[in-house]
Amino acid sequence: MNFVDVLKWRGMLHDVMPGTQEQLDKELTAAYLGIDPTADSLHIGHLVGVMMLKHFQIAGHKPIALVGGATGMIGDPSGKSQERNLLDEPTLRHNQECIKKQLARFLDFESDAPNAAILVNNYDWMKSFSFLDFIRDIGKHITVNYMMSKDSVKKRLGEESKTGMSFTEFTYQLVQGYDFLYLNENHNCKLQLGGSDQWGNITTGTELIRRKGRGEAFALTCPLITKADGTKFGKTESGNVWLDAERTSPYKFYQFWLNTSDDDAERYIKIFTLLSKEEIETLVLQHKEAPHLRVLQKKLAEEITVMVHTRDDYEMAVEAAQILFGSGTAEQLRKLNESTFLSVFEGVPKFTIAREAIENGIGVVELLAEKTRVFESKSELRRTVQANGLSINKEKVADGEMRIDSSFLINGKYMLAQKGKKNYSVIIVE
Repeated sequence: MNFVDVLKWRGMLHDVMPGTQEQLDKELTAAYLGIDPTADSLHIGHLVGVMMLKHFQIAGHKPIALVGGATGMIGDPSGKSQERNLLDEPTLRHNQECIKKQLARFLDFESDAPNAAILVNNYDWMKSFSFLDFIRDIGKHITVNYMMSKDSVKKRLGEESKTGMSFTEFTYQLVQGYDFLYLNENHNCKLQLGGSDQWGNITTGTELIRRKGRGEAFALTCPLITKADGTKFGKTESGNVWLDAERTSPYKFYQFWLNTSDDDAERYIKIFTLLSKEEIETLVLQHKEAPHLRVLQKKLAEEITVMVHTRDDYEMAVEAAQILFGSGTAEQLRKLNESTFLSVFEGVPKFTIAREAIENGIGVVELLAEKTRVFESKSELRRTVQANGLSINKEKVADGEMRIDSSFLINGKYMLAQKGKKNYSVIIVE
């Protein structure tokens, strides 16, 4: 299948300008997609665009990832009700480098292939562009009437808007349009990709290229992804799901995808993996035969966790889930790194004791019923031991006189106490 058809069956096509696929059939073509650099990590809301670039490169064409250093200093009005905070240059440069490392998990930047990806920052060509030069060379080609006709402008200037729109944000579509013109002139870029809310900004670029006598340019957008219930995709109670392991641990990342609904999993597996049509159709059939096995969710979570992180991170996330939900072993628990361990047991009660308290050994009763309040009383603890209901680090405690020392510590500072099947407590030794 060609690029446009691939996006169509994957549910990743919203609008496409006539002639786009004909251009791609004619020659190796460069296309760019803009990425907001307001953080030093991408989040899963960026992944649809990144996957579009990946499919574009797989189709034999050249992807250009544009970090919007200049536009990040202005703020895009599309889909926003108010202006964003503006960033300084050192912050933008730091964010750019972090984003490139993440994109390198998806795109080939390093090879000498003619369609190797490149990363650009529009701050590099906008920083020395004087205001007078800009309004003379660019502004005169696009009328105010044309700019006012865009939905993103209409909404901000309409009756519902309480804040109106600054001149800075009004000029955003011109700046983005100039990006397209610059890349067209310097990298022979003929296509811009983006979300459906970007259509107005993108077509301003195609119009500018045409009016500057550069010939045809094209636009293609993907739909804004939502959940089956209509709510926004990618947000959780704790905020964004980030690609950076420090912001969102691989375990939490894996769990996000594993917990998607059946309807969402069937859509997401097309959008966020590279599995073929045949593989996905087979998985959908298997899932419908036995929904309780969650075949789709497990495969979705595996594919995307490995793509964003590593196979080792995925396997650790699976083992961590087994530990939390009952079937994990003491050996698996000890293999968890600190961030995964803390992610798994994020919400459980935590108790802190001094390191010297366990250096020479401490009785399990003293540890769990006196130094900490894992148990309300010694008698409750002893009854739990007699009922075979207490485990330390996933190993049953059969003796109420058992002693605990530093050899029990996980990652040198943690112990896991478990009452029954699901009542966990973490003991932190400092």
